[in-house]
Amino acid sequence: MTATKKTAISGKTTCPYCGVGCGVNLTIPDSVNQDVPPVSGDMDHPANFGRLCVKGSSLAQTIKSDDRLLAPMLNGQVVSWESAIETVSSKISQVVKDHGPDAFAFYLSGQILTEDYYVANKLAKGFIGTANVDTNSRLCMASAVVGYKRAFGSDTVPCNYEDLELCDLLIMVGSNAAWTHPILFQRIASAKKQRPNMKVVVIDPRETATCDIADLHLTIKPGSDASIFSFLLNDSAQAGILDEDFIANHTNGFAETLSQAVESTPNLSFTADFCGIDEKALACLASWWREYSKTITFYSQGVNQSSSGVDKCNAIINCHLATGRIGKEGAGPFSITGQPNAMGGREVGGLANQLAAHMDFATPGALDLVQRFWQAPNMATENGLKAVDLFQAMEEGKVKVVWIMSTNPMVSLPDTAQVRRALEKCELVIVSDCKAHTDTTAMADVLLPATGWSEKDGTVTNSERRISRQRGMLPAPGQAKHDWWAICEVAKRLGFASAFSYQNVHEIFAEHAALSAFENHGKRDFDIGYFSQITKAEYDAITPIQWPVPKGRPEGTKRMFADGRFFTPDGRARFVAITPCLSKNQSSQEWPFTLNTGRVRDQWHTMTRTGDAASLAKHTSQPYVEIHPKDARRLGIEDKAVVRITSPHGEVLLKAKISRAVAPNSVFTPIHWTQQFANASVVSNLIPQVVDPLSGQPESKHAQVQLAAVSDVCYGLIISAVPLALADCLYWCQVPSEHGYHYEVVWQNGQTQAKLKAIDCHISESLTGQSDWIEYSNPITQQNRVAKLVDQKLVLLIYSHPKPESLSTEWLSSNLAINAPLSLQDRLALLVGSPANIEEKGDIVCSCFQIGTKQIEKAIAAGADSVDALGAKLKCGTNCGSCLPELKHFIPLVAELSV
Repeated sequence: MTATKKTAISGKTTCPYCGVGCGVNLTIPDSVNQDVPPVSGDMDHPANFGRLCVKGSSLAQTIKSDDRLLAPMLNGQVVSWESAIETVSSKISQVVKDHGPDAFAFYLSGQILTEDYYVANKLAKGFIGTANVDTNSRLCMASAVVGYKRAFGSDTVPCNYEDLELCDLLIMVGSNAAWTHPILFQRIASAKKQRPNMKVVVIDPRETATCDIADLHLTIKPGSDASIFSFLLNDSAQAGILDEDFIANHTNGFAETLSQAVESTPNLSFTADFCGIDEKALACLASWWREYSKTITFYSQGVNQSSSGVDKCNAIINCHLATGRIGKEGAGPFSITGQPNAMGGREVGGLANQLAAHMDFATPGALDLVQRFWQAPNMATENGLKAVDLFQAMEEGKVKVVWIMSTNPMVSLPDTAQVRRALEKCELVIVSDCKAHTDTTAMADVLLPATGWSEKDGTVTNSERRISRQRGMLPAPGQAKHDWWAICEVAKRLGFASAFSYQNVHEIFAEHAALSAFENHGKRDFDIGYFSQITKAEYDAITPIQWPVPKGRPEGTKRMFADGRFFTPDGRARFVAITPCLSKNQSSQEWPFTLNTGRVRDQWHTMTRTGDAASLAKHTSQPYVEIHPKDARRLGIEDKAVVRITSPHGEVLLKAKISRAVAPNSVFTPIHWTQQFANASVVSNLIPQVVDPLSGQPESKHAQVQLAAVSDVCYGLIISAVPLALADCLYWCQVPSEHGYHYEVVWQNGQTQAKLKAIDCHISESLTGQSDWIEYSNPITQQNRVAKLVDQKLVLLIYSHPKPESLSTEWLSSNLAINAPLSLQDRLALLVGSPANIEEKGDIVCSCFQIGTKQIEKAIAAGADSVDALGAKLKCGTNCGSCLPELKHFIPLVAELSV
């Protein structure tokens, strides 16, 4: 009998990274011994139409068993699910009985699915009786939520992605979309290429990759965004471009708001001075605002992560309401979310100041409505603790059990020292994660193994209100379980089995949809009642759709507020008078630098997933601080040297990146690195717990800091066949590598020999065999290079030098994979750095095709005189397009070479 060959399975799912929500084609191999092949973009998905950024394109590299949490653990010991559930439920029961329901809290994530969110919110707010359900989305878009609700009476994003392509004026505020939302950026760039008269304005303190397509860049003082829009409102009135009919028939509060704008930003000169920008630049923006009615204002963390983030959002919305630029094609205030399901969490009520289904505790009749729908015995009746307040209450001993799900607050929340104290004080810390080792799992008493992307099954909602399926196609490894299942099992132990007896995830989605429609009758914006009776087969077949999707309207809703009706009690939008202000913490003589935080192109959040893809580490391999050349010279800081950055809350060590992209007395650093990848580079150590008083969103964008060069040190590169413990190094960073382990290190001068001895001892304990050392030393340059071979195969390579250097490591680390004795020529090449016949790539620019600076320069010297020519010759820039802004910087070399 001939065995039937198993065939590969392909399916459509959704990317787990940013809020764009790109569709992905995933193929499951026909053998468990085969690697998952590279993913591709879903041509039918309306978010991306087949395109993926480099992070999305690399998803298959992250589907691996390395460091997976595969079984429940209690105090570091493997236990059964039965035992873990008993421990969790018993402790929750005890603290609720002894201290009340608010002694328990969930801290969730915009990376879990809507169905996970729904059951967590239902359990806490309807059955345990606490509204202590908050999420890392608090750090991302909470201010945007409050801004929308103040203006519209609902958390309603009015626009869609198509509007970004149809507008005549696009104002991008506090968003480096080229790196953080690359597919949307490429859609915008393509639209601008097709319509060159389309104007793009970037408002950002830094020169970012997004400025590549900008017609105008306003390099404002950090935190001064609101004054730009306060002035535009004033100027709109002065220029006579107000939509008087819209204001009269569809809004309230305009006169007071305009009066405040006139007082706060009386004229162009005053506003330009407040923002620290050229008057001509502001005048140009104002003239375009007057000229182009099809305007989108696109805003993100630079607006939201502020002590006055809500007011900034409303300053933007005020301008759109005043000129009627809302509910129309190519017009509106568009908040872009940072996480794949931040929107889904908002839908179910997954914030401490929300109830459920876009209802709040203060919404008239909402408590009774939700209680009747859930048949809930213990309804929470008032707002719970927002993220920062929650962890402060934990440290005070008020919150005694916390269940953290799919997030890493030890890195993402401000003031890491306080977060650590809070988790140490908490009586029971439960962490559900797919990773065994994160900065937060290290603080857990109970670890619950969760399914990850490609295993999880449910829905997510992107930034344009589009619900998509994230499909589980791979089996759960080990004992990993879906988050909704774990929550329901605890709920059953707490005595709530009848309300949490779901057999399949589609049942949860159907209940969520039914709640959204329950006694709605058009009174609430969020209504997906069309899905309230959905079957499993129908759920599995869902195609992307924008809510609201009420019964009788299966096509969904493309754009909101086209009828001029809003979700306030009187159906009118509300203007909100605001007074622009700068960041809460300002620089001083003691703390002379303003720190601006952000992201890099090829990493995401705290690298728990992207850190598994070695190719994504090649563009930016180490944490850095961007410093203006003037400041670097004054402080004696060299490029790539280690720098100590200190704030009143802590300190970090980062590599210097000298750049004119930042202004003098300002510095920039990305947020991604954790203690799993670098010993002293968690940027949240520097950030104060300053929050917006309305949204509770932390001002994570800004801190005031000192900078100092670190002297009397030696720089090193280590490539090892086994992982190393480098705790006694001043600085170390593990760079993800295809082969072995790659570390960049810094230690104090005079410690080289001691370090070598300690590392050798560790290697000898791990690997046995005939050992040989080869060594190169240059007494003039003080460079030392040593390699250890075991049975004539490379197991360890260490370079040390007194100055920071950039070395290509791809070939060096590849020698760890050679399963044959190294020749004399190969041994010499190890000490040189590369063999003579290998072309050095230089610093990687295009991650998709691993094209580096030296290859690009060589192609230009050979006649490639444009980005298109570089793409034709090297393929760089032809896949996701994320590297196009950087490629354009090389084109001036063409003119230089032709002189």
